[in-house]
Amino acid sequence: MRVSSIQFEIKDSESKEQRLERMARMLDSCRGSELIVLPEIWNTGYFAFDRYEAESESVNGETVSLISSRAKELNAYIMAGSFVERAQTMGDKKQDRFYNTSVLIDANGRIMATYQKIHLFGFGSEETKILTPGSKVVTVPTELGVLGLATCYDLRFPEQFRKMLDQGAEIFLISSAWPYPRLDHWRLLNQVRALENECYLISANSAGVNRGKQFLGHSAIVDPWGVMIAGAGDEETILTADIDVAKVQRVREIFPPVKDRVHLD
Repeated sequence: MRVSSIQFEIKDSESKEQRLERMARMLDSCRGSELIVLPEIWNTGYFAFDRYEAESESVNGETVSLISSRAKELNAYIMAGSFVERAQTMGDKKQDRFYNTSVLIDANGRIMATYQKIHLFGFGSEETKILTPGSKVVTVPTELGVLGLATCYDLRFPEQFRKMLDQGAEIFLISSAWPYPRLDHWRLLNQVRALENECYLISANSAGVNRGKQFLGHSAIVDPWGVMIAGAGDEETILTADIDVAKVQRVREIFPPVKDRVHLD
């Protein structure tokens, strides 16, 4: 199965509409891939906190609509990265809440699942001030394998990935906007999350400079042994590799840590 990760450059000089147009062109360059992963809040720029509310959307908004149409045209599953979702609370006092939401779209352009980022980042970030954390770990059975969805800072929390493993995950899909200087952390966590769960991991990180913050790129495709089979530098690029999902079960049969787990109280 051919998979692609789009490492998208965030340019402060661009409008949201220009980013959408450029992402559409990059998706067209992924023709032939069956699974494509996009970065975190790429349509606005993660560090543009002052634009979060103004550029928020519903799950049926322009960003997901664009990606849905491209998924159908390309006959590919697309993890559409994440965007700022505006959702109205229920009850007598209705009010808007905002989430960092990822959407998985199938090859027919249909929404298969949404994931609201559980672990919001507060270190040098205003994410925790603006957004509401999600509460649901999300895995999705597909014809490509069981996909587990996570976003950026989630990588630092192994219990979320263990939960996805328990739900049958075979491929972790990570949308991210990870900045410098924590490059070693990023590389290590990409490999460790794959290795300890004997899963594939595909990450799509942002590139470029957004509100003075430099994204570090280095998107990765990692196999169930924790070996990086494809990796990017820090510039905009499309990372592509062929993977064999059946290898997940073979690795687990050869080397037993997943099978030998003891569930502790």
